[in-house]
Amino acid sequence: MKNIQILQSLLKALPDPAFVLSRSGRYVAVYGGKDTRYYHDGSGLVGLNISDLVVPEKADWFLQQIALALASRQLHIEEYELSNKDVKGLTDEGPDAPIWFEGRIQALDFQVDDEDVVLWVASNISKRHELENTLRALSYKDQLTGLFNRHRLAQDLTSHYENFIRHGYETAIIMFDLDNLKQVNDVFGHHHGDELLQVVAKICQQEIRKSDLVCRYGGDEFVIVLPNISVQDAVNFAERLRSSFYTQLEKYKVNDIWATASMGATSIQSIDQSYEDTLKRVDRALYQAKANGRDQVVLI
Repeated sequence: MKNIQILQSLLKALPDPAFVLSRSGRYVAVYGGKDTRYYHDGSGLVGLNISDLVVPEKADWFLQQIALALASRQLHIEEYELSNKDVKGLTDEGPDAPIWFEGRIQALDFQVDDEDVVLWVASNISKRHELENTLRALSYKDQLTGLFNRHRLAQDLTSHYENFIRHGYETAIIMFDLDNLKQVNDVFGHHHGDELLQVVAKICQQEIRKSDLVCRYGGDEFVIVLPNISVQDAVNFAERLRSSFYTQLEKYKVNDIWATASMGATSIQSIDQSYEDTLKRVDRALYQAKANGRDQVVLI
């Protein structure tokens, strides 16, 4: 009897809540959840069904995870979110951000009322999830300009290439670099050159659509990805952007020479074996623009 009391005390003292759930989604028992920073008393859930508490789509997801754990008989781990829109009977008011949980689900070796059951331990990981998102965003950002970097560009172009192959969705790409940046750096110093790069980044961000992506490719090279746009429209956009650079970067001029932009333009094409082929082609277009006299757009 003493051992049973000790076990009950241990289960009751668990910081994270642990639920015994049946295959049909019924709450058979609730233990723990003593970390009051994150959890409320869940004892009132016993006897209720998951479908009584959350919207059908979310309830179906929970039942799928229970079924997977029962089928595998192995520890099943899933991260999931719950917001006020998921829970029945709540208004739209409440925290803006959803709460993230890690669910650790294990099939149990007995039945309750002739139903298979699992142990579902739910841990609030919202802070960890927010930190992971922040670190992930930082890993995709160029620190000087605030633009995305080559890692994010590769991810984005991979997706656009797949959409082109599967569905024929057009995606145009512009690559440009700055003419005469060396002269600016030599006269004003690299700090001034960095400021110029930041101005270029700001102009790009003001000009692109929400669906577009602008990346600092390296040094003074930039790539803009324009989904769902014809290559001719992309060339027109590039011309407007080039003109904007010409006007707004004049204050950085050195002996009547200032930073302009040479630009290449292309689109993902059926001959491309991967997005790398598209990048190689737009790179050739860029250097053709420089060879032709700079401050212009070349389409390949």
